[in-house]
Amino acid sequence: MENDTPNNNKEGFIPTHGGYRNLITYQKSEVIYDGTIYFTNRFFKKYDRTIDQMVQAARSGKQNIAEASMASATSKETEIKLTNVARASLEELLIDYQDFLRTRKLGVWEKEHRYVVRFRELNRTPNANYETYRKAIEHDDPEICANAMICLIKIVTYLLSQQMKSLEKAFIEEGGMRERMTKARIDYRKKQ
Repeated sequence: MENDTPNNNKEGFIPTHGGYRNLITYQKSEVIYDGTIYFTNRFFKKYDRTIDQMVQAARSGKQNIAEASMASATSKETEIKLTNVARASLEELLIDYQDFLRTRKLGVWEKEHRYVVRFRELNRTPNANYETYRKAIEHDDPEICANAMICLIKIVTYLLSQQMKSLEKAFIEEGGMRERMTKARIDYRKKQ
């Protein structure tokens, strides 16, 4: 059974957790995964090791966001670590796309390239999914395909960095599982 619905525990010391499918980072990492499957099938020979490495990096990014969300119930430390693993996996994937462009003497778009600017506009689409980006990801020109994936990856790694800052702040303000358990026990004793 799929468990991606947030768990709202109002009674005990286990905080709200889950609901990763609602996270923009998860939604966009799913697009990155699907786009990477498409890209590697299209541009690499069947037994090229790069396929497995790119697909695994894309999968790791997506899966670690989900795992971090679920782990948040009992360990902020694990949530932060897994969020960072997701970010690191996507950074590895970013390098693979940059390598693809460099080794084929194709251009890597600069921040102010007109297509990057357009991509940022497209990225503001509410509930964006693979269809939102399909024309860019499946474009005839491999330079456009790879750069579109790079744009998506950079967006998600930036958002994951912001998410980690938010998690750090929440930990400092709210503490971790031990503090919540101790507080719950003290509150229970006071009621007795």
